[in-house]
Amino acid sequence: MEKKGIKESRNIVITGPESSGKTTLFEQLKTLSGFSFIPEKSRTYLEKINRPYHYNDILQIAKQYVKELEFLSQNKLSVISDTDLLTLQIWCEYKYKKCHPFIIENIKITPPDLYLICSPNIPWEFDPQRENPKDRIELFNIHLNKIKEMGVNFEIIQGDIPKRLIRSKKILQNLQF
Repeated sequence: MEKKGIKESRNIVITGPESSGKTTLFEQLKTLSGFSFIPEKSRTYLEKINRPYHYNDILQIAKQYVKELEFLSQNKLSVISDTDLLTLQIWCEYKYKKCHPFIIENIKITPPDLYLICSPNIPWEFDPQRENPKDRIELFNIHLNKIKEMGVNFEIIQGDIPKRLIRSKKILQNLQF
């Protein structure tokens, strides 16, 4: 439901390749009022399974995102998510050369209003769950191209951590959809 051209709720997603500052930005933005926050599902899921993940694990992660988004949208809550189904689609296609139809269909059903796409212009930081220190530019470009194909609004977030936060806050405070 919309009132005078402005949505009652908004879905904003922070995305980008590994080690591009997504979770750092997400945690910093939690100080903003008027939003609910969906943390990254992949990290939590992978920590719980305590084994190398497989193609079908990505589907289970996607189902968690969809369930949470459905709840928040039914309750007319504006949301900021640390990654989303698009990241899962890109990862499936990049690693396995295929993607679950569930993920592809749900991206079409629930596209976000805005992507904040984090540039990998910050130093790589090791994390046992990260796999692609040398492919970050390639993965950034894949994200950017997919977002453009979807026709979703986006803003590229780059620079050092403080600049990213200032820019992102300004974007979110001036949202008019």
